[in-house]
Amino acid sequence: MNDASTLADLSAVRARHPEFFVNPWRKRILPLAAIGVLAAAYVGAFAYFEVPYARLAPGLMQLVWFVDEMFPPDPGGHLWTYLNALGETLAISLLGTLTGALFALPLGVLAARNVFPAALLRFPIKRLFDAVRGVDTLIWALIWINVVGLGPFAGVLAIATSDFGALAKLFAEVIESADSKQVEGVRAAGGRRLAEVRFGLLPQVLPVIAGQILYFIESNTRSATIIGVVGAGGVGLYLSEQIRVLEWRQVSFLILLILISVAAIDFISGKLRAAMAGRKSASA
Repeated sequence: MNDASTLADLSAVRARHPEFFVNPWRKRILPLAAIGVLAAAYVGAFAYFEVPYARLAPGLMQLVWFVDEMFPPDPGGHLWTYLNALGETLAISLLGTLTGALFALPLGVLAARNVFPAALLRFPIKRLFDAVRGVDTLIWALIWINVVGLGPFAGVLAIATSDFGALAKLFAEVIESADSKQVEGVRAAGGRRLAEVRFGLLPQVLPVIAGQILYFIESNTRSATIIGVVGAGGVGLYLSEQIRVLEWRQVSFLILLILISVAAIDFISGKLRAAMAGRKSASA
């Protein structure tokens, strides 16, 4: 009797919800098909580019020779010149990131769905973000060099332009994920729309935004080195020159300077992010 009632209940459930009793073969096949397509594209790309596998072994031997020639690192009598160039690179990274963030924050607020629900206003702003960040920093450096000339100012503008699109998109996403309870509290107290943003949204998201800016400063130290190769100032110019004349010990010294500076910035920014997180949790 119990078995019959169980079967009847199961039949009733199957009749009401047939989608739960269908064999999900499509859900199993689609991931396998996607993996197969990606694998075929991967192998096909190597075949299309006609990779010279016979040159891999000699190339690796040449790489080993390059590494051997890099030791010990030696500034070659240009220590202060290289340190000055490194300071210029760090300044380009800092000024470019902060300039991009200053322009990105107000537009990031405008692009947030919980600040401006009207899609007609947000759509062109977000497409502007996509257009700006779709161009690499190196391309922006080449553009600004032709506008303002060679030098670190072009590097600052290149990093600021590239970071503007990326940071604005990140800021908008962070603001959209903020808790609405604080905004509702400001609204219940009689606050206007601007007060809701100032006292309800920004205190929640500013620590996250600051953490993102610190990360971009660290990342842009490497970008500032690369754009220096095309004449945007900094240590990249000296790095490309020493590679061109095969001064590998000076190349390794410059690379070591860059690695040390990136590690130091990462350590400092990590401490700052931890301090901001601790302050946020304490205030909560």
